[in-house]
Amino acid sequence: MNVDELVRDSLREQATEAVPVPPRFADRVLTARRRRRTRALASVAAATTAVVAIVVALPMLDSGKDGARLATEMNQSDVIAHPDQSPPRDMIAAGDVALAAYYTRKNVKQTDDRAVAVREYRLLDQKTGKYEKATQWSFIDIAPGMRTAAVLEKDLPTQRIGLLNLLTGEVERWIPVDRGVAGVAFSPDGGKLVATTYKTNPDLRYKVDYDSDGDGKNNDYDQSQDQPRNGFYVIDVASGKGSWSEVPEGDESNARQDFAFSHDGKLVYSGLSRAPHMQYYDFEGNQVDKPANEKYTHWFNDAGVSPNGKLAATNGAVLDAYTGERIAKVRGYDPLAWVGDERLIVWYSEPGQNEHRNRLVVVTIGSDELVRLSGALKGKDGAPGRWTPIFAER
Repeated sequence: MNVDELVRDSLREQATEAVPVPPRFADRVLTARRRRRTRALASVAAATTAVVAIVVALPMLDSGKDGARLATEMNQSDVIAHPDQSPPRDMIAAGDVALAAYYTRKNVKQTDDRAVAVREYRLLDQKTGKYEKATQWSFIDIAPGMRTAAVLEKDLPTQRIGLLNLLTGEVERWIPVDRGVAGVAFSPDGGKLVATTYKTNPDLRYKVDYDSDGDGKNNDYDQSQDQPRNGFYVIDVASGKGSWSEVPEGDESNARQDFAFSHDGKLVYSGLSRAPHMQYYDFEGNQVDKPANEKYTHWFNDAGVSPNGKLAATNGAVLDAYTGERIAKVRGYDPLAWVGDERLIVWYSEPGQNEHRNRLVVVTIGSDELVRLSGALKGKDGAPGRWTPIFAER
């Protein structure tokens, strides 16, 4: 079991118990990269061939002194779902958010005692509505609008960042950098990139003499105990120009700890294994306080703050982003993406189902209603069938 999966599994257990995540929950699990999906307003023609559209009526949230009030507006042709597919073969979407890509992971042996954890991506082909292999890239992030992806080549860290046209499949431009990059993330408006720099490949794994994944075999790999990260670039996408800021090594236990942008795109942050759980920086590398509406977010919840900036998605609940007051409980766990300001995409286990057989669903704030988007995972964390979704604005 790798660190991402350990965190996800721990979060699922918290949700199953139907209690809020305790304040020092992150101290008890290894840190893992959190990728908050970008939320810039963008529009794309969404109709594709060979997809099954499920049309659902979803109540909408209106806020007031007495809490959430549900209306009865209809969202016509709002959801494209394939609840029989895991991993998905055909396009999945809800509102203006689509499953733009997903990846699986495997350890590729390099020497007798060393391997590298490799992501195997599948990108949405927007012409066919199918997810297709993208084996040439080691790391991918997708800009809002789903027209461009930032890609890194196989051997990490690399000294150039590719801008991939998602409609043609061609790299339109390379952005060279002086220091090795192993992670990239777009700003909410798609105009900037934050590129995390490393001295060595953060995905290296070393053979250990204990059973780390619970399969009864001492044949596992674990990450390095040293964090090779040394800083970040903030790069203007249009010009390719940017500046690098050094970030001294901390006491983090995760070899890969990438940077991402704040909700308003004015700062970058990195996850921490201890309180305050997230450290923010300005673009010059100076440590700054958490933004007012991100005080209650955590790096391990991908959805973060709602598009209007008023709500914060946490495990099992939605909070007032400024006060931390609980607005509503949420079915499922691990909020992955906001669909407007009233709905969330989360992982969900069917009642009585094997605890590892989670599926993607859309839940509505203040309602027990849910819509199944994907089929269920097909095994324990780390086993074949485990895949990690990447959502983006359409």
